[in-house]
Amino acid sequence: MAQVTIEVNGKSVTADVAANTLLVDFLREGQRLTGTHVGCDTSQCGACVVHVNGKSAKSCTILAMQADGAKVTTIEGLADGDNLHPMQAAFREAHGLQCGFCTPGMIMSAVDLLQTNPDLSEAEIRSWLKGNICRCTGYHNIVKAIQMAAEKMRAPQAAE
Repeated sequence: MAQVTIEVNGKSVTADVAANTLLVDFLREGQRLTGTHVGCDTSQCGACVVHVNGKSAKSCTILAMQADGAKVTTIEGLADGDNLHPMQAAFREAHGLQCGFCTPGMIMSAVDLLQTNPDLSEAEIRSWLKGNICRCTGYHNIVKAIQMAAEKMRAPQAAE
């Protein structure tokens, strides 16, 4: 066992973990943050995407020990209290989900994408989402939600 300290959703957490504990398991089982999903165990589906030090990462590919000292944000930490993040609100408004299993990973990936480039074409959005699998939709409303969020997230910058 090793001790790790990780800032999770703005709160410092110290815990003893086995050397082979994945970050996704640390979050789901140790912290009871079950919005981060395990879909494939092979890093293919993207349901487990979280932000590690501000960048999207598949938490099924990272050991908890590797995240020692990192800042991790999960889907639960994206909203500001009862106020949804613009991406979460856009997914709801544009019906960018069906069963919802892939949604947290999609949202976390999309937030990182828009932090990188807030003015994207549909093709660029679809290319970025190749690491996230949705078995329910044709991605049309997911792309639409990301475009809607991009517009909302750019709006405050345009006013400055």
